[in-house]
Amino acid sequence: MPRRRALPPHRRATATAMPPANLSISAPSAAAAPPPPLHLRRRPLIAAAALLFLLVIVVLAAAHPYGYAPWLANAAPAALLRRPVSTTFYSFDLLREYPHDPYAFTQGLLYGGNDTFFESTGLYHRSSVRRVDLKTGKVLVQHEMDGRLFGEGLTLLNDKLFQVVWMKKQGFIYDRHNFSKRESFTHKMSDGWGLATDGKVLFGSDGTSRLYQLDPKSIQVMKTVTVKYQDNEVPYLNELEYINGEVWANVWQTDCIARVSHEDGLVVGWIFLHELRQHLWNSGNTEIDVLNGIAWDEENQRLFVTGKLWPKIYEIKLRPVDGPQDGSVEKLCPKASFYR
Repeated sequence: MPRRRALPPHRRATATAMPPANLSISAPSAAAAPPPPLHLRRRPLIAAAALLFLLVIVVLAAAHPYGYAPWLANAAPAALLRRPVSTTFYSFDLLREYPHDPYAFTQGLLYGGNDTFFESTGLYHRSSVRRVDLKTGKVLVQHEMDGRLFGEGLTLLNDKLFQVVWMKKQGFIYDRHNFSKRESFTHKMSDGWGLATDGKVLFGSDGTSRLYQLDPKSIQVMKTVTVKYQDNEVPYLNELEYINGEVWANVWQTDCIARVSHEDGLVVGWIFLHELRQHLWNSGNTEIDVLNGIAWDEENQRLFVTGKLWPKIYEIKLRPVDGPQDGSVEKLCPKASFYR
C-alpha cells in the first residue's frame, strides 16, 4: 500500500499555532483531566475490530469441510505460510515375494481384501482392469479395455473402482463385484496418471508435479497443490496410494516413492527401492520396466510394491536410514538406467 504523502511545508500544522481571533478558548480547570487525543481514542476501537476480524477468519476456516479457507490462499506471503518440514528417508526389509503377471504393465494397484488386488494395466490393445490373487498371481476376473485406450491409475471408493486413462481426460467407474457394470466420466486434470482416495475425496496425478483433489461425485477439481521438496518441484508423479494421512507417489522413471502431504504438497519422506529392480535385472529379467504400483492393506498393516512388467510383487517393511548429503531430487532419485 502506498504511503501517505507528507503535507507541503506551508500547510503543516505546528504545535504553536494560534486560534482565530474571533474564537475564545477557556483554560481547562485544574480538576478536569484533558481528553486523550483523537488518534489515541481510536486505538482501542481499531484493536477490537482487528480482533473480531481474526476471530471470524478462524471460525470460518474451522468450519470449512477441508479445514482451510481457499479465499485466503493469497492473503499472506508464501514465506510466512510455509511450515518447517522434517524429511525422513527409508530403505526397506523384504518380508515376502509373490508371483505377478510379467505381461502386466502395471499402472494402478490397490489391495482388495481377502488376499486379492485390484489392478489396472496399460499399453494399447493390452489394457485391462483385473482382480488378482495375491498368493498365486492368478487373474481371477478381468475386463479388457478398448484397444484404443491406455489404462492408467485405479482406486476403490466404497464399492466403486475409479480408473483414468492416458492422453484422454476421461475415465471409468466399475462395480467392484461386476466389471461389466460401468459408466464413464470426464475430468479436468491435464492428463490421467494416478488415483488414490482417503475414503472421502479422490487424489489424482497427471505426470507433472501437481496433486489434485477431486469430488468423487462430480469429478470436479476441488483443490490442487504443487508437490515440492526443498522448494523444488517434484515432477512425473505417477501411481498413487493413500497411507496413514499421506499420499504416496511413484515418481516415474525412478525407483523412488515420495511421501506427500496432500494439504500443502510438501514431501515429508522418501522411500528408496532401487535394490528391487536391480535384483530382478540381475536375475535375467531384462524386459522389466520401472517401479510402479503401491498397495496398502490397512487392516493388517501390509505394504506391497511392484513395477511394470515385473514378475514379482513384494511385501516390504520400511526401515529408516540417514538422508544423503545432497538433497536434490535428481541426486536422491536418479532415472533408472534404461531411461538415461
